[in-house]
Amino acid sequence: MSIKGIVIILISIVLTSLSQVLLKLSSNREYKKPIYEYLNIYVIFSYAMFFVTMLLNTMALKHISLKSIQVFMSLSYLFILILSKIILKEKITKNKILGNIIIALGIIIFNI
Repeated sequence: MSIKGIVIILISIVLTSLSQVLLKLSSNREYKKPIYEYLNIYVIFSYAMFFVTMLLNTMALKHISLKSIQVFMSLSYLFILILSKIILKEKITKNKILGNIIIALGIIIFNI
């Protein structure tokens, strides 16, 4: 595993998390026409970030094994938890914290 690969996958994780939060922001809004639920700046930007994430994941495969990338992508749950609290003002429950601790422990154990 190279530092370059880790940096690429971390950028990918952040973009994935941000795009999920943007999609949630979009779904929380009311639109005059149903088509605008799918054609608005949040959705378009989110899917653009998903596309960039796909490219970054492909680049990361040159430096990190596929199984490692998939394990690292689990970090997106932690980022989404934090971003949903900051941006969406969602409540962080004990179960969410426990779930994220289990995910983090799994990542640590995988990389030992």
